[in-house]
Amino acid sequence: MKVLFAGGGTAGHINPAIAVAGYIKEKQPDAELCYIGKKGGMEARLVPNAGIEFHSIDVEGIQRKLSFTNIKRNISALSKLAMASHNAKKLLLELKPDVVMGTGGYVSGPVLRQAAKLGIKCCIHEQNAFAGVANKMLAPKMDAVMLAMPEAEKYFDSKNKPIVTGNPVRTSVINMEKETARKMLNLDDRPMILSFGGSLGARRINETVADVMKWHWHSGEIVHYHATGKFGTELMPRLLNEKGVDMNAENIRVIEYIDNMDVLLAAADLVICRSGAITISELAIQGKPAVLIPSPNVAENHQYHNAMTLVSKGAAAIIEEKDLTGEKLTEVVSELITDKEKLDTMSKNAKKCAIVDTNERIYKVITDLYSSIK
Repeated sequence: MKVLFAGGGTAGHINPAIAVAGYIKEKQPDAELCYIGKKGGMEARLVPNAGIEFHSIDVEGIQRKLSFTNIKRNISALSKLAMASHNAKKLLLELKPDVVMGTGGYVSGPVLRQAAKLGIKCCIHEQNAFAGVANKMLAPKMDAVMLAMPEAEKYFDSKNKPIVTGNPVRTSVINMEKETARKMLNLDDRPMILSFGGSLGARRINETVADVMKWHWHSGEIVHYHATGKFGTELMPRLLNEKGVDMNAENIRVIEYIDNMDVLLAAADLVICRSGAITISELAIQGKPAVLIPSPNVAENHQYHNAMTLVSKGAAAIIEEKDLTGEKLTEVVSELITDKEKLDTMSKNAKKCAIVDTNERIYKVITDLYSSIK
């Protein structure tokens, strides 16, 4: 069996493909795997590092906001798109995959369209609750449409009923237990807050989390881990200093980047974070109550829709960034972290949203498509 993956632009499109590819290799060591991504995109680094054969096409997305600059960009993008379709077809004829799986992003469009025209079995996976443009356009031509969240089904016009698979989540996140994680961090029985805004950092989250730390640090009754992100490494210490917070206090742990998310997430009693698709899935699997602050700087405000999949089930609280203040965040956090019964209820509700066998579900879709080849 030879499977080709297509997708890119963000880690949210790339990592699911890498996770599924790894699972296929576990189940079928002799399976051939390859990937088509954007030339110069982050997938050009991440995919080969995962041991997957990588090929690229040069493609750009269409800018939806009209401006003189964007009109020029779109003219360039349209010319690249025509060439991308040609190059995608050439690669498909060369690689001869049995099944092609798209994970979203504008690079997946020309690859999946050409694969469908060539009669290759095709499927797509939508990570978000609000479907992306590329996946919505591709759906009618796909042999299978997979969804991370059932809320996305209403956006698809597909020839077969979409299959809810969940998002691929690292095994370490699935298996890590709270008690084990807290021992690894040398935590006592005090509640622990985990907050982060992504690898680059989110200025508004850094600013308002500083207020939360100002509220609780002096009592020492709460342990708080916060990841500043790359652009918050200088900002956060300055903010805490201005607010009189001792960054060296034993209950304040400020880091740039979380490289042990499985441990910190499992150990936490409450999480403050954005609502990217994978984050939502990890919160559900670990059953973590959360205060979600959707990023307003994403296509179609999809993080808001992701957040609402947990909020609507009583598993999280939401504060949109336009309403976000230090006072508001502190108020919500203080009410939750001091109410163990409420946190327990939210945790149970989150776990009800979890899908832990995503890789197996996606693997079944792919192998069923392969088996259907006549």
